[in-house]
Amino acid sequence: MKIRMLTVLALALATSGIATAQPTRPTVPQVCQNCHKPEAGQIRGIYENIAFKTQSIQLKIDNVTEIVKFDPKTIKLQDGEEDKPNSELAKIAKHREARIDYVVKDGTKVATLISFKGPIRIAPERLMDFATLDKLVALGPEKGNYTLIDSRPLPRFQEATIPTAINLPFPAFKKFTDRLPPDKSRLVIFFCGGVTCTMSPKSMEMTKAMGYTNPKVYREGMPEWSDKRPGVTSAAFFKVAYVDKGIPHVLVDVREPAAVRAGYIPGAVGIPARDVKKVIDQLPDKKLKAPILVYDGGNGDAARPAAAAISAAGYANVTVVAGGFDGWKAAGNTVYAGDIGTRIAYVPALRPGEISIDDFTAIAKSTPAGTLILDVRNADEAKSGMIKGALLVPDEDLVARIGEVPKDKRIVTHCLTGTRAEMAYHKLKEKGYNVSFLKAAIAIDGTGAFKITPN
Repeated sequence: MKIRMLTVLALALATSGIATAQPTRPTVPQVCQNCHKPEAGQIRGIYENIAFKTQSIQLKIDNVTEIVKFDPKTIKLQDGEEDKPNSELAKIAKHREARIDYVVKDGTKVATLISFKGPIRIAPERLMDFATLDKLVALGPEKGNYTLIDSRPLPRFQEATIPTAINLPFPAFKKFTDRLPPDKSRLVIFFCGGVTCTMSPKSMEMTKAMGYTNPKVYREGMPEWSDKRPGVTSAAFFKVAYVDKGIPHVLVDVREPAAVRAGYIPGAVGIPARDVKKVIDQLPDKKLKAPILVYDGGNGDAARPAAAAISAAGYANVTVVAGGFDGWKAAGNTVYAGDIGTRIAYVPALRPGEISIDDFTAIAKSTPAGTLILDVRNADEAKSGMIKGALLVPDEDLVARIGEVPKDKRIVTHCLTGTRAEMAYHKLKEKGYNVSFLKAAIAIDGTGAFKITPN
């Protein structure tokens, strides 16, 4: 009876015109809410893309994408604490933390200010530089008389950390103070996600308040370290951070062939430590920053110098798997035996909604029934040529002309470089379309023939 009454009430609300609560979109990333609370007319997130042709900025807030319009003549730009001419916006690096102040015009968010987070200010005497930390790590915590603490959340620590570091995540700092050294005069070094990250500076301040006299911050943190030196993870953490999540990576087994044939970690390629320098040019393009993980039997005597050689060749994101094969096997994980692959292969993960170049090419050459290619370039760009059967709706007109895009078909968007195609994807996805996009540069001639270039 109670269920019946609830059903009737729900139907009554639906037919009475009374609006039911809709889930609100986040305006501040979860990790930032320790310091920043939602404010009207403001959003914070990671700056992902800018399209000057459509005057749009794409911001990522956790798993939500916001697209905000802007007027290049009036938008204000702040980089750190410095006001800059808005013409400098094109030079701002992507993937930085940003805040957008906006007004709503005709139902559309229009940015009045975009402000990028600058380096956190820390007293000079509290800063730890890379060269000094590098020497300490080489000595180790006992000889170097230090404790190194990674203030990032556990999932980031599991992917890779600086050798000798322990994890004391800032959001839960008070829960894990037992991880701090009992000697309050000991050198304690905190680090986190780079110069704009507040987790290590705040951890340092809390440690000072507890009576520690020598806490410091390695402000450049994991980004600088991973550019210059290998990181470290454990066999157990490697499984959790990469294997279980299906994160693309390169896994190199540097043991001798006889040991590898007796057993190796699935997905690994076999390259004896003595040959690592010979095959470095076979690694993925450096700009991809592919995770490269190196392991040996378990003591690290072969893995550490091999990883160091790869890092010294200019590859970022190189990590030693401490415990190696022995640690992997001891945990009861799957082991393969026999011949191992020796050819390095890496396929980056696609962004949500992204379609591979091969899949897009197959669709464009013979568009299947039920699929439509949506060209979101502007009309002038499309004059040079369009893919046969594609529909042209410029991204800047998409919201107004969305009724022209059939909802009973799979939609695949493309533009000149992929930026507007991704923005169009988010607009359509929000309206319930089955949509994907090509994140690549594409040139189309008057016959409809095309050439795609990864970017």
